[in-house]
Amino acid sequence: MIRRLSKFLFFIAFIVMTAGSSVALASDDIQIKTARIEYTDNTYRLLTSYSLDFNHSLEEMLSHGIPLYFKTEIEVVRPRAFWFNEIPVSKSRTTRISYNVLTRQYSISIPGTIQRNYSTLEEALSAIRYPPGWSIADQSDLSPGEEYQVAVRIMLDISQLPKPFQINALNNHDWRLVSDWKRFSYVP
Repeated sequence: MIRRLSKFLFFIAFIVMTAGSSVALASDDIQIKTARIEYTDNTYRLLTSYSLDFNHSLEEMLSHGIPLYFKTEIEVVRPRAFWFNEIPVSKSRTTRISYNVLTRQYSISIPGTIQRNYSTLEEALSAIRYPPGWSIADQSDLSPGEEYQVAVRIMLDISQLPKPFQINALNNHDWRLVSDWKRFSYVP
């Protein structure tokens, strides 16, 4: 009886360790290096930088002309003691990277900015790693002097991929790029 119980506990521990390591691997693929909010011209802008590298599977898919989409999400919450938290800002922005086989150029497209072309993948990835400031709120959206909790993350948006690749992405760790939530406090 004790021997069976010890084998069962060893099996459970093995499963927990294996599951934990796969989650840790998934969150290490993209890391948020910096994230801060800056107030200029009556708007609040999110300024970020990421650590991002493509694995061989993603490079190969991109080189065959299939675009990849990275979604950045931000949520600004004002905690309240006696009521539900207020969420004045909850937004997402998608960055598209593609490769044109005929011109042999990489293209980055971010909504609200112009589309830019790059001759190498490293230059294009640099544009994703250091995106331009993103206007997330107007002056009237946040109250001066109040403390807000900000959460930011970035991920490969597999829902934008063609259907056959979406199925493969669910089963393949190489395609599940997601950062942990970067959390910080902000007082306007």
